[in-house]
Amino acid sequence: MIHHAHPGSWDGSWYRVHTEHFEAAFLPNAGEDLESVDNVDVFVDLNDGSRWSATLITLAQVEILMRRWAASGESLGGRYFWSPGGLIVRDAGISNMTQVLAGLIETGEFTQVLHRLDD
Repeated sequence: MIHHAHPGSWDGSWYRVHTEHFEAAFLPNAGEDLESVDNVDVFVDLNDGSRWSATLITLAQVEILMRRWAASGESLGGRYFWSPGGLIVRDAGISNMTQVLAGLIETGEFTQVLHRLDD
C-alpha cells in the first residue's frame, strides 16, 4: 500500500515533514528528487520535546557502497557496512522514510532505533 502522505516543506536546505506525532527534518542533496532519496540524515522532534537523529539509507545504496569499497579496499574490501546512527530501509524516498519513522513510533521501537540527542 503506497500512499504519499505527509507532504513537507522546504526550510533552507532542510525538508521538513510534520505528522501527528513528530516533525522530521531531512537534509537531502541540493536538487535531489525527494522520492529518490536513498541516503539522508534526519533529525526528529517528538511531541514530548525530545530530539533524535538517524542516517536513513536504502538497502540498494548499501549494496552500491559495498561494491565500491570492494574495489577501493575500504571496509575490508566492502565486506561490512557500518554507519553511526544508521537505519537501513527498503524503499527510497522521503515519504517512505517518513512512514518508517511513523511506524517505529506506533510500534514503540523508535527510541531503541534512533539516536537521542542531548538537550
